[in-house]
Amino acid sequence: MKKNFIIIFTSIIWLTFSASILNAKSSFFEEGKKLFDVKNFKDSKLYFEKDIVFDPKNENSYLYLAKIFKEEENDNLEENNLNTVLLLNPKNEEAIYLLTLLSIKNSNFSKAEELINTLVTVCQKMCSSKKELRLKLDSSLKSE
Repeated sequence: MKKNFIIIFTSIIWLTFSASILNAKSSFFEEGKKLFDVKNFKDSKLYFEKDIVFDPKNENSYLYLAKIFKEEENDNLEENNLNTVLLLNPKNEEAIYLLTLLSIKNSNFSKAEELINTLVTVCQKMCSSKKELRLKLDSSLKSE
């Protein structure tokens, strides 16, 4: 009888603890997104980083960190986070789009060309963006 009580008691504590961790995990991302939307990048960055600690495979936290680093003009960290997004989800159109813009900005035209071709193959939501990227790449190539 005591053994059953201990097992049940331990299970209840474990389930309660697990539920609170899952709730904290989702609230970190949501809080970070709210702060990002009001352009509070410093605090939102902390929440996205906390979310990554709980769920290292959450591509959205890496994507928002990349957007923060884009605003801060930190190209290296932006690129690192975008590459992580694409590692987790190679079909993430927004990450491909942002990485293409960054490649054009950094005059890495061969990578930009490759990313535009990738966007063409995975395109579902941002199909109109490929024309914009192509124009930016072409104008950058002409100015070289």
